[in-house]
Amino acid sequence: MSGVGSEWCRWRLLAASFIGLLVVASLSVSVQSSLKHEATTESKNDQADPNNVIKISSPKSRSGYKHVWPDIKFGWKIVVGAIIGFFGAACGSVGGDGGGGIFLPMLNLIVGFDAKSSIALSRCMITGVAASTFVYNLRQRHPTLDIPIIDYDLALLFQPMLVLGISIGIVFNVIFADWMITILLIVLLIVMSTKAFLKGVESWKKETITKREAARCLELNEEFKFEPESLSNDTTPEKTEEPRKSEVSIMQNIYWKELGLLVAVWAVVLALQIAKNYEVTCSVVYWVLNFLQIPVAGAVSAYEAIALYKGRRKIASKGDGRTKWRAHQLVLYCACGIMAGVVGGLLGLGGGFILSPLFLELGIHPQVSSATAIFVMTFASSISIVEYYLLKGFPLPYAIYFFAVATIAAIVGQYVVRKLINIFARASIIIFTLSFTIFVSALTLGMLLIIHALIAISSSGL
Repeated sequence: MSGVGSEWCRWRLLAASFIGLLVVASLSVSVQSSLKHEATTESKNDQADPNNVIKISSPKSRSGYKHVWPDIKFGWKIVVGAIIGFFGAACGSVGGDGGGGIFLPMLNLIVGFDAKSSIALSRCMITGVAASTFVYNLRQRHPTLDIPIIDYDLALLFQPMLVLGISIGIVFNVIFADWMITILLIVLLIVMSTKAFLKGVESWKKETITKREAARCLELNEEFKFEPESLSNDTTPEKTEEPRKSEVSIMQNIYWKELGLLVAVWAVVLALQIAKNYEVTCSVVYWVLNFLQIPVAGAVSAYEAIALYKGRRKIASKGDGRTKWRAHQLVLYCACGIMAGVVGGLLGLGGGFILSPLFLELGIHPQVSSATAIFVMTFASSISIVEYYLLKGFPLPYAIYFFAVATIAAIVGQYVVRKLINIFARASIIIFTLSFTIFVSALTLGMLLIIHALIAISSSGL
């Protein structure tokens, strides 16, 4: 209980900082026009030979923004992009953040898409990572408890808020200055990476102590069942008479009531998103359809939060039903879910870079934290790619190609990391992978910001 209560002040401060910087960003909309020189600059440089090239037209969005879509041709750009995308998807699947911070610079700097198209394609890749990882985890069980590896109660609390935040972020993406949001995101990523790394060190130390206890029991010829250390329960490994199954049938491993609620939120929000695209932008009906998402998402999260507060439900993956949830904590966690979605919608990230570290701070086992964050992102990402497709925000051939790359990489990443955890008996591998992926994302997005600034200065003749 004290572990949960000691974190809410820091998360509240982080949320307040985000809101403050977002307000400042809204005052910087005029800077957005300076980045539109990219379209004309890129189009002049693309004079490839028409042989073995599939031409793709670059349409204008409703706001008049000119997309830059490179023609499909086999070359070093698409090969290097696929390799980086594969690496990012594998790490993003393991850490639970989706890998969007690696996809975005790759699509923009290497493949050659404009900033907004890169965001849309990044969402396609995150959807591939999330969907394939979710399917892979459907048969997996909790590493130390006899429950599914996906915590459905945790998903019920965060998924509606993340979906709502994604919708808000997509709207803000059209009007906010890219450079201001990128600076905000870099600061956020560095903070999250540091917190995840410190959590990984803590987990590593606990696992070391547990392994020493296991070795001592073996020397004394005592029976000892070792499990990778859980950050969640603060429990020590215990003797077990009956081995627990690590995999079960899919039908046995799904909580259908909770999944039904999540699918219902996804379907309603998706329908509202589709409907608003057939209305005049900024019309009364357009905004009514937008605001209808708030009660839909809020009702489900409120239902779960009230049940947790009154003790009718519990976060089973913590392994301890005695946690007393306070109202301000639950409100803050819902706000963090919205914040993750807003930033994800703005810059094409999955929101997992906030959710995964937050789940770890709540005391959730690293493998459960990763699996649940990816599960939540599956719904949010799929909604966003439908929205971008209706807005003609990405070329379909490229989307299919990078979706396939991300899907294969995610499955490979999950398989490899589970083998490593079984060999070394250290679940902290997941936390260090998460920290590494978030830190690399911060570096690459910083590099992207600098390059865009240099382009803007060069275009202005300074």
